[in-house]
Amino acid sequence: MTAALACRPAPMRRPGAFGRTLLRAFVALVCMFLTAPILMIVAMSFNAGDFLAFPPQGLSLRWYFALFQSESFMRAAQTSLIVATAAMTISMLLGTAAAVFLVRHAGPWRERLRLFLMLPLLLPEILTAIALLFFVYGTGTGIGTGTLAAMLIGHVLITFPFAFMNVASALYNFDSSPEEAARSLGASPSVTFWRVTVPLIKPGLITGALFAFIVSFDMFNMSLLLKGIGTTTLPTALFDYLRWDYDPTGAAVGSISVMVTLATILLIDRTWGLRSLRFG
Repeated sequence: MTAALACRPAPMRRPGAFGRTLLRAFVALVCMFLTAPILMIVAMSFNAGDFLAFPPQGLSLRWYFALFQSESFMRAAQTSLIVATAAMTISMLLGTAAAVFLVRHAGPWRERLRLFLMLPLLLPEILTAIALLFFVYGTGTGIGTGTLAAMLIGHVLITFPFAFMNVASALYNFDSSPEEAARSLGASPSVTFWRVTVPLIKPGLITGALFAFIVSFDMFNMSLLLKGIGTTTLPTALFDYLRWDYDPTGAAVGSISVMVTLATILLIDRTWGLRSLRFG
């Protein structure tokens, strides 16, 4: 009995009032450090002056009107929406198929296959973009023709792991008893998948799709290197604009991108919740 008591872990002591205050202050400082640049950009987008400056020299919406009246920015935003929607759709189709195979049929190769499918997130995006640039130059895939093919390939390559992770997580934590009940009642595998499995993993599908969309919408390195002639996305249009102009229109573009990202995160949180992915 003495040995058993000696082997029991000591109870974890909660921090005192001073420790909790210190922890809260540290968390507050980290949050300020992470959000301060974003808040500064948003504030500068309302600047009434002619140049980017902080604090703003008065408040005005003139640069948002200038943004929405800019043909180049509106065309770039349209291109970003088209590419992000297409990349999201393709990534979800491929990611769902890969997740189903990994969870249901991979067997002992499951962890190795999962690591292989996650490689685009483990490698620096700029190196992946350069490698893909050499590939499409060698094969002539969309380079120099003004099409979106090469850029779309790059976006799918990067967004695929986000779709795959969320669907695989939903399948790992999936109760298979409704599927078994459907099969016992005579439903075919395809009918069971579309009528039973898909509705039950819908939160994972929606979360993966939204993550894929926002990652593609904000992607810069891949878009910069793989864009065709006369084709540009919103991040690359902003980069080109700030090389020659330094007015708050650039801050307005950044603020719009932040709002799109924030809206997507809030939608994900309301749909599924920002939970940790669990495999196993």
